[in-house]
Amino acid sequence: MKTKKQGNCWTAYYDPETGRCFAGIIYTSREGREQYDYEITREIYSRLGTFSDDTDNERLIKTGKLAYSFENTMYGTLGPERTVWDDEANEAMKKTVREQGE
Repeated sequence: MKTKKQGNCWTAYYDPETGRCFAGIIYTSREGREQYDYEITREIYSRLGTFSDDTDNERLIKTGKLAYSFENTMYGTLGPERTVWDDEANEAMKKTVREQGE
């Protein structure tokens, strides 16, 4: 199984050591930045990239468990500027991304 998949606004990671999968969606524009990180199932991970439209991939990712969100736009934040929903999953995703970058 591939350990990384990528689209225009999303990136997904599979950690073979723990068997966990994570995905992040990042939107950036002149108005600001939004980032959403999810813990996803292996089934979701295996389906990512099979759609012709990235919007479908993003919809699939959003069915996972939200681990972290950050929203900061020039129009004001949509919610709390920084919200961590699941500290453990957030740290596990950071570790997986860091290891795959080495």
